Amino acid sequence: MVALSGSHSIGQARCFSIVFRLYNQSGSGKPDPTIEPKYKEKLNRLCPLGGDENVTGDLDATPTIFDNRYFKDLVAGRGFLNSDQTLYTFPETKKYVTLFSKDQRAFFKAFAEGMIKMGDLQSGRPGEIRSNCRIANSRPVDALLVS
Repeated sequence: MVALSGSHSIGQARCFSIVFRLYNQSGSGKPDPTIEPKYKEKLNRLCPLGGDENVTGDLDATPTIFDNRYFKDLVAGRGFLNSDQTLYTFPETKKYVTLFSKDQRAFFKAFAEGMIKMGDLQSGRPGEIRSNCRIANSRPVDALLVS
């Protein structure tokens, strides 16, 4: 799970996803205290209260490179998403965040293993390879006939 969250090494998310962290964490009316102060200032400029929540921000400091920078950012209190930064809060997940922040090869290995495992999920019934992932393939006419 922690290794797969490393997919957030690439990409961006909308301010909509973080305004509660910046201005009203857990309904407190205060920001998330785990955000590193300089990073919080940067996020406040990117996502001002009452601003355009469709503006996007980078998920890590190297948003176009798949690397372990995401984990280094979490250790430094610079996780963009609350769900990401939370991984550095609990001992069960913190140890992996720390490991992956120091050892990119360990992250790559665990990520590859996780992707293979996730891709091998079985539903208990035969599936299909869809030509469009959002739409089931058309059934052949003979499959629709009732005998």
